[in-house]
This record gives sequence, structure tokens and C-alpha cells, in this order.
Amino acid sequence: MAKLYFKFGAMGCSKTAQALITKFNYEERNMKVLLLKPAIDTRDGHDIIKSRIGLQKEAIAVGENDDLYKLYLENYSDCNVIIVDECQFLTPEQVDSLSDIVIERNIPVLCFGLATDFTTHLFPGSKRLFEIAESISEIKSICTCGAKATVNARLDDNGKIVTEGSQICIGGNNRYVAMCRKCWLKKIKEQQEVQ
Repeated sequence: MAKLYFKFGAMGCSKTAQALITKFNYEERNMKVLLLKPAIDTRDGHDIIKSRIGLQKEAIAVGENDDLYKLYLENYSDCNVIIVDECQFLTPEQVDSLSDIVIERNIPVLCFGLATDFTTHLFPGSKRLFEIAESISEIKSICTCGAKATVNARLDDNGKIVTEGSQICIGGNNRYVAMCRKCWLKKIKEQQEVQ
């Protein structure tokens, strides 16, 4: 029985690398994989998924108005599995469409992404995945203090933590750092005391 999987973690925990390794594992068994990414993620190119360790593959970039169920049926119904990177940027409706594919077509869908933004609030796509995914697992990473990282701290151009702004700001290691909540709050307090 196919499932909708949500594999989440903080920045730098190897989500993308694991998504690409999973793709390789399916293809090694002669299965066809539909690799998707939200079009809003243009860090490495419109249709490229690239991990920090250098693994990369072409993917189908989907816009926020794309109907994923229709896309699958009309163009990729021969695929044995769907893998989505940066799934936090999907709309709740797109997550529901992926769930419909799982239920109606018995195709597993594996979603990899962040749970929360830089202010520790859930992304809409991640929230919906927490609500309906049949399998939810955390990919852990660590803070510089050694504790489990749970916060995706956004940094400004001077390396200071940002606490206000748009929920979406595409960036990599130069823009975000994974931290434990204790270190994140401590750093914010230290910044406020200097001002």
C-alpha cells in the first residue's frame, strides 16, 4: 500500500541529498521516478535540484497554480514513485493532490522539506503534510553547541539574525543557519542588547 511520506528537518540536515539518493535507489531497481520541485526555488536553476554535497538532478519545476494530479495523469502516469524536494513551498491544495495520487493510483509520494520558517512558524505546505501524511520522520541536524537544531535562522548581509520579513526568502548557507532554539533566542537577545 502506497503512502504519503513527509521527511523534514532544519537547514543542512541532508534533505535534498536524501531525496536524490532515494531517486537513485528507485532507478537502480528499474523504476521510473517523477522528481518535482516548486518553481519558486531557483537557487540552482529553474529545473535543478542540488544538494550541498554536490549531488544534482534535473526536476520538473511546478508553479503554485499547477494541478499536480492533472500533471501526473496527463504526463507522468508511467512513473512508479513521486519525489518532491522543498515541499514546504507547495500549496495545501497541491499536497492534497499528491495525497489523491497516493490513494487513487497507489503511487508512493515522498516529500522532503523544512517544517518551519525563520520565525519558527509552519509553512503552509508543511502544515498540510503534518495533517495528512501517513509517514512523518525527522532528519536531524545539530547546532554548533551540539544540541539538535530545530530553527532555520535567517541571516542578514552582516550575519545578524533576522526576525521579521517575508516568509519566503530563497537562500542557502550564506542566508540561513540551523540552530537550536536556545542558541537562537540567546543570539537574538544579544543583538537586541547591542542596539
